[in-house]
Amino acid sequence: MSNTELNTTVEVLETFTDVLYLANQQQMPPEMMRLLKQKGLSFKILPMEMFPNVCTHLELIGTVIIDPDGLDAQQQQKITEMAEYLETEKIKTIFFGNGAQSFEQTSPLSIEELWAAVGINLERRKRALLAPLGSAAGTYSNELAEQLSMTEALIDNLAEQLRMAGIVQRDFLPKQFPPCENLRWAATFLPAEWVSGDIYDVVRVDEYHIGFYVADVVGHGVPAALLTIFLKKALVMRRTENNSYRIFSPSEVITNLNRHMTGQKLSGYQFATCCYCLLNIKTHQLSYARAGHPYPILIRPGRDIQKLEIRGSLLGIFEQAEFPQKTIQLQPGDKLLLYSDGAEPFIGNFDEQNGFSFNDEFLKITNLPVKEMNGAFNDLVQKQKIRTSEIDDITTVALQIY
Repeated sequence: MSNTELNTTVEVLETFTDVLYLANQQQMPPEMMRLLKQKGLSFKILPMEMFPNVCTHLELIGTVIIDPDGLDAQQQQKITEMAEYLETEKIKTIFFGNGAQSFEQTSPLSIEELWAAVGINLERRKRALLAPLGSAAGTYSNELAEQLSMTEALIDNLAEQLRMAGIVQRDFLPKQFPPCENLRWAATFLPAEWVSGDIYDVVRVDEYHIGFYVADVVGHGVPAALLTIFLKKALVMRRTENNSYRIFSPSEVITNLNRHMTGQKLSGYQFATCCYCLLNIKTHQLSYARAGHPYPILIRPGRDIQKLEIRGSLLGIFEQAEFPQKTIQLQPGDKLLLYSDGAEPFIGNFDEQNGFSFNDEFLKITNLPVKEMNGAFNDLVQKQKIRTSEIDDITTVALQIY
């Protein structure tokens, strides 16, 4: 190891670091990095072989996340010994990634479960760091210890409740997309907090039609997440009567959804936006309607990217609001992107002189196949720095015609 590498490692731990991430690949999963940034936690990424160089700075480490992916048997043994050593120093370790199950003997952690574990570990670590102060501070330290104990119990309970709420909400998202020979789908669901104010779905309505949408409750967090479940149940794509059925047009779907919201008379001035599309999978004819939602984006090879503009007010304000629809003929090679407003800053920006313009970074990825485009978009989200106060839920649903 060069002196430069060693000096860099020492500099990494000059101040207290909430999360130290150890991995062979020397990079953190994007969803984990985004989570830590959202929660305002400090973190450092360190190659596993450099960990011994920071062992004299353990008082500056909150918790350690280890990604054991790709380790051989000898390396796994060293990692086990490392975790045991950290345990003696009252530093909890979390195994995360594809190889975690062989260490934890449990199912791999979801990103929500990871956050719960990190929060609990940090609270316990800070309590352990304060313990030496307690022996010198007498009664004050006992009161502090009691308060910390109560706080830890509350955090444990809250973390578990929020973790379960996030799991329940994700259960309402599609587990897989409807299989169709000439269509490819991709989606992104990135809550700003434990749960999201966004929701989406892609549903096979009948043999010839697929309905899909993105909805976004104004605000985020638990209140917004509760309303997304209501939206999921209230958005009806077809009605069955006896032995027949009728598919609702996009205009009818949005209109009926708005009436459900206004009829519910929700407290707290809770409103929502939605864009609903109905695709004929045989003819590739697409009909769509929106309610205060960002315009769908059509990406057609050899053409400028186009926003499919159509009027439509917010859901939940005016009971008699009208939501018109439009129809467009899609062609092989076309891609369609629906997204919540949290994704908009990564797609383009608006100014009074020139109106809306697409970001160069976004334009560069639009020629990729839909799944690769979706992955590249997620990378854009991770790379761009956003202040904690500006972080919003991000959801996308993308479709490509083959």
